[in-house]
Amino acid sequence: MVSTTGATTDVDTRGGSLWSKAPYPVLIADLQGAIVLVNEAAGALLPKARPGVRMADAVPSWLASAHAALRVPRQDDGGDGPAVRCGTVDDRLFEAHPTVEDGGTVLWWLVDATDRRLAEEALRKERARTAFLGKASNLLLSSLNLDRCTHVTAQMAAEHLADAALVVAPMRGNRPPIVSCLRDGTPVESSAAVDPETVPGLAEALQGFPPVPTRWVEPSTVPDWVLPEGFGPAGSIVVTPLPGHGVPAGALILLRRADGEGFTPEEEVFARLFAARAGAAMSAARLYADQSAITDVLMRELLPPALHQVSGVDFAGGYRPSEDHERIGGDFYDVHPAIADGAPSLVVLGDVCGKGLEAAVLTGKIRNTLHALLPLADDHQRMLGLLNMALLNSHHTRFATLVLASAVRDGGSVRMRVTSAGHPAPLVVRATGEVEEADTRGTLIGAIPEVRAETAELSLAPGETCVLYTDGFTEARGGPMGDVMFGEERLRRVLTECAGMPAESIVERVQMVAAHWVGKGRHDDMAVVVVSAPRNHHLSAVNGHTRGRFTA
Repeated sequence: MVSTTGATTDVDTRGGSLWSKAPYPVLIADLQGAIVLVNEAAGALLPKARPGVRMADAVPSWLASAHAALRVPRQDDGGDGPAVRCGTVDDRLFEAHPTVEDGGTVLWWLVDATDRRLAEEALRKERARTAFLGKASNLLLSSLNLDRCTHVTAQMAAEHLADAALVVAPMRGNRPPIVSCLRDGTPVESSAAVDPETVPGLAEALQGFPPVPTRWVEPSTVPDWVLPEGFGPAGSIVVTPLPGHGVPAGALILLRRADGEGFTPEEEVFARLFAARAGAAMSAARLYADQSAITDVLMRELLPPALHQVSGVDFAGGYRPSEDHERIGGDFYDVHPAIADGAPSLVVLGDVCGKGLEAAVLTGKIRNTLHALLPLADDHQRMLGLLNMALLNSHHTRFATLVLASAVRDGGSVRMRVTSAGHPAPLVVRATGEVEEADTRGTLIGAIPEVRAETAELSLAPGETCVLYTDGFTEARGGPMGDVMFGEERLRRVLTECAGMPAESIVERVQMVAAHWVGKGRHDDMAVVVVSAPRNHHLSAVNGHTRGRFTA
């Protein structure tokens, strides 16, 4: 090679054969910016580059500026060489690696980095999308609340995929629930009367069909209800279904403004990936909400009723299931008001063998059967016999114990008939504090073909009480070591202290003492019903049939 001055240089010494066959474009220039050498690859890439031509006239401006900014390194500059520069040549990205020679010339290696940079950019986008999908999954699956899932879907779609997003739920009449959100905004709910057919692809998406390509949707034709307030004209729209578990969970509409970039095919595919996760989460939340609503309806019929005074007799009840997180179990009670004037009200307290849902289901069956037998409430033995037959004819293998008590106001006192069927006999708390056991006993219900039971009759003076309870109280283990049963004697002592107390107060006192005894230990279901003769006087001038015919 020959320099512009015709003098022999080191470059010439290394020879054109050394650089001309290099696989990368190479050009050498002196510090004044004059090109000294150009190999074949560099000549093909930069046709104007020739020895003697100035860099500014033959190479892209970014490379000429980089050469002009170089300086000759000193001995104390350390090991770091000149920085690598980047720029484009004919739409290709090149990295220029400079090497400053001792003589002041600069050798530039040009490396085509286009493919590597594209691969790095694609990897960066893929990592960002994976991180976004992971974050979306965590937020969507962190709750089974349908409203929260819908709001999170709209907000994340508007934040990362579009300028605005709408989540359209399945139709309810002609008013589909819609949640819309602008970028950097908060989700807004609406339920307007709209026609999905007016948006291309929306009706199909709500039925779970594949989305239509964005190029098929003309933004200027979408109705106004699709555009959130303050959004302006739409420039690009994506409509994709939100697939659920077997049935569609709704549709997702993504909007970009007219002055922004449209959706690319890759972005449409990514939007469908996000919609798949959002739809699965929304479907699971909707399924949970439906099952929870069904459970609440069914459980409402199984919960113990709230008791109060009926026909001048005070009733109070309390129930604590074996597990704190459950609301129903195997113990139950009911008070059925008298059908006719002067007839007794019927109290039922029972205990089904076992715990949990199966025991609760059998409890519901027993309560419904007894309710159907109310016309026979005066004959406890017959009611128990018919109930026993119903349980024996069912597929259940469980049995139950029961106490039936008929109570009617007789002047200032209350007359009662109590019948036990395999259940602890009720305890009567007299006004003096004495506690008596009702003389009644009988066989289990649902265990043997024939039920035998003895009925006891008793009378409660004003302020006296009859306590019906389940063995969950007496068999509760607790105390200092946690292994001693509460026992009937301890219950009697508690009731002695409750003499003269109102029915509700007796229930609270018994439950409080039992809970303190058990502590955090395990226990069975506990149910208690208190029947009291109020300390009041009959208003002879009021011949009504309501709770107001007595005065305290």
